[in-house]
Amino acid sequence: MQRLRIRYAKRGRARFTSHRDFARAFERALRRADIPMAYSSGFNQHPRISFANAAPTGAATESEYLEIGLAAVCDPAKVLTALDAALPPGIDVLTVVEGGGGGLTDRLTGSRWQIRWPGFDAGVAESAVAAFLAADEVVVERMTKRGVRQFNARAAVVELTVEPEGIELVSRHLTPLVRPDDVLQALAIVHPELNVPAGVLLTRLEQGELTETGIGDPLEA
Repeated sequence: MQRLRIRYAKRGRARFTSHRDFARAFERALRRADIPMAYSSGFNQHPRISFANAAPTGAATESEYLEIGLAAVCDPAKVLTALDAALPPGIDVLTVVEGGGGGLTDRLTGSRWQIRWPGFDAGVAESAVAAFLAADEVVVERMTKRGVRQFNARAAVVELTVEPEGIELVSRHLTPLVRPDDVLQALAIVHPELNVPAGVLLTRLEQGELTETGIGDPLEA
């Protein structure tokens, strides 16, 4: 069985596609592209697809990953072209490579996010970021399948900087996973003057191995 690792983007209106809907669309695209998928064993067989740390619904992303298992050896470049043509607009296949050793998810230990919203005030944001970074702990709440859960948003933040049009965040992947909207909630806690309206645009720019020098490409050999 050949393993291929895929990097894809969700852009524009496609960012509102839920993970379940994307999974269905991706399976349909595999069939339309005539990709020779390998299937799980057992009575209810499924194509061998492993999704890795998907972005939350509503977030745009340039750096999502998954892995597929094939029943026949295929040229990764041809798989990229066929699969990209079969997917809906806004979901774009960017890279397809042969799967390497180890698990793909193990290589996804950090993300770089761009956060933008209408009426962004860089001065107020600077004060909020400074207060957040000076804190040892900022506890936020999020509704999960098991009810309301509290966790420390500060622990996951590696870098938090203010740009002219928004905020850039580098976060470490912890359990539970701290998302950009959790960080925005934490900023409003430490600095109530920060007004974050509806319509925040979250974009994952990078995802990969978090190192002292940045975020490495998880598809590199």
